[in-house]
Amino acid sequence: MTTHRIRVGIDVGGTFTDAVAVDATTLDLLGQVKVPTSHHHQDGVAHGIVEALDRLLDQTGHAPEDVAFLAHGTTQATNALLEGDVATVGLIGIGTGPGAALTRRLASLGKLELTPGRTLPLSYAHVADPDDPSAVSAALERVVRDGAEAVVATQPFSVDRPEGEDTVTAAAGERGLPATAAHEITSLYGLQKRTRTAVVNAAILPRMLATADLVDSSIIKAGVRAPLMVMRCDGGVMALDEMRRRPLLTVLSGPAAGVAGALMQERVSEGLFLETGGTSTDISVVRRGKVAVRHAVILGKSSYLSALDVRTVGVGGGSMIRIDGGKAVTVGPRSAHIAGLPYACFASAEDLRDAKLATVRPMEGDPADHVVLDAAGGRYALTMTCAANALGRVPEGDFARADQDVARAALAPLAAALGVDVATAAARVLDAGTAQVRTVVEQMIKDYRLDRDTAVLVGGGGGAASVTPHLAATTGQDGRIARHSEVISPIGVALALVREQVERIIPGATQEQILAVRAEAERAVTAQGAAADAVEVEVTVDPQTNTVRAVATGATELRTQDRGHRAGDAERLAAAAASLHSDPATVRVLAATPSHTVYGTEVHRRFRGTRHPVRVVDADGVVRLHVPDACVAATTAGDAPSALASLVDESTSYGDGGVRAPALRLLIGSRIADLSGVLDPGSLLALARSELGSRAADEPVVAVVEART
Repeated sequence: MTTHRIRVGIDVGGTFTDAVAVDATTLDLLGQVKVPTSHHHQDGVAHGIVEALDRLLDQTGHAPEDVAFLAHGTTQATNALLEGDVATVGLIGIGTGPGAALTRRLASLGKLELTPGRTLPLSYAHVADPDDPSAVSAALERVVRDGAEAVVATQPFSVDRPEGEDTVTAAAGERGLPATAAHEITSLYGLQKRTRTAVVNAAILPRMLATADLVDSSIIKAGVRAPLMVMRCDGGVMALDEMRRRPLLTVLSGPAAGVAGALMQERVSEGLFLETGGTSTDISVVRRGKVAVRHAVILGKSSYLSALDVRTVGVGGGSMIRIDGGKAVTVGPRSAHIAGLPYACFASAEDLRDAKLATVRPMEGDPADHVVLDAAGGRYALTMTCAANALGRVPEGDFARADQDVARAALAPLAAALGVDVATAAARVLDAGTAQVRTVVEQMIKDYRLDRDTAVLVGGGGGAASVTPHLAATTGQDGRIARHSEVISPIGVALALVREQVERIIPGATQEQILAVRAEAERAVTAQGAAADAVEVEVTVDPQTNTVRAVATGATELRTQDRGHRAGDAERLAAAAASLHSDPATVRVLAATPSHTVYGTEVHRRFRGTRHPVRVVDADGVVRLHVPDACVAATTAGDAPSALASLVDESTSYGDGGVRAPALRLLIGSRIADLSGVLDPGSLLALARSELGSRAADEPVVAVVEART
């Protein structure tokens, strides 16, 4: 069934703003529009966002009050840093004695290079005693005289004692200055890195605040009552007020929108997402249903910003073909878009009449080995998309689909120059282009220890067909192009979950301290509108760094929608068997809840003994969890604490590396509670009890227990 309620995702790119409407019940795509990004309008990008929204509502026949969820992703923060368009930051260091010497050294952050020859504008002032109002006022006066438009307060050990930073930022706020306390950006130790992250946040703060206010008022004026959310760089969304406090979280959020689409629409649980545009391919990882994140490098320095681990290769659908010495074929990084040339495969057969192969230097400084066609209709670039169409890699209805006969005619002069047929020439081009992508894919599979047998390659973006199908064919891995791949980013924005991460350095963390970090993350997402009953929290305790990390995610409404399709027993079994690479006759049901079915089989390997791989399949027939070797136990919420205590005790390992509890996942209701990040058995069981606390005693619970080796 469908409703009038829709979820709207808007992706603000450098050139175009894309918007989609998704049915809030079925999650089907209802409409999509594209408008030019309004950088130069008096209302900035807000104008383009509202224009896209208006067109989308008109196209789908919906009213503003039908919008149940509205979120947008933006490259504005990223572009501001790339272009050096930032505010002057007033850095107020706090402290006396040895700590003061450390803090004063932070004035060197003014040497951070934004663009070649341009450094981050920064003015430093020092306050010995933050409780001295006249000293704080004098410091603020000094940085304002130097042109500061935003203030950062920083003090050694402010993670534990934040009062000094809070006093300074409060004083700045009274003067109308946007201010950031370093401890609010991250609660991790490391004065230099913490302050550097806060300074970059402050540098983009005024510009992002102005944009946030314009977008907010424009959306309200348009009649939308749903709270506006903003895409984060870790694949989730946050409330607009949170973005006003930490705009740095939107840096690098462009690729995050695409992988969020793969995660939510394509329901990828293990694999790589390759988002291919005209010039490049962004590659990211989904492991066990979670996006892979790491601390990002910003302005050439490491930061405490947790962002999607995305690696970019300079090969896209528009990458030009190059030929060296009449034989060797290479691809990119120059694209037809930058060269100002149309793709040959999108010309007409008449346009390509009398086509002759030539090599050119697209831009000053480029090698003169880029292949073009000079034909009756003008000059055309030969690209990866041309080769993919010639080889039949682009499926019917795809955004990049061209007439295969025209594409083959475009490749014919290149094939003649190489002394091969058209299919071989096209394959050589795709081999050359995807080889660069394959190198990165192989490295990411290794880095994240993905199971090659189950990892799927999912392509997104307008150029997806030029990379993913051929890469899948040559590696033998499962691969597919995402539905509506050309708008996968705004779809990801529309479907993304509210997300918050809390990190604390807690040496010898107790169960109570770990649970407190978990509760803080849960409160943070519910405060931003996530439905409390559906929040999932993943907790990781790193004993080497004493870091306790909690990542909470949740939807802004309970997703109890009645999807149009529910998989039957046979379909779910087939999905599990395919993922397990096993005959369905050897796969059996190990346990089930109303939302999930657990399947397993046995694999006998010489010298490695018998393994018991497990797959968890949801009601839609999608594999949600892969575990290479696990035991499964069915229980109830009431009996689970004692049952889990026995299971954890039996599966805990002891060795030179210390005590290692098993990796535990619990199937509870519609959720998969991932508790695998905790190594201490007592803390693990305490977290499990917190997950079960609000459940009815007779509610079914399934434990998937993976012993660590």
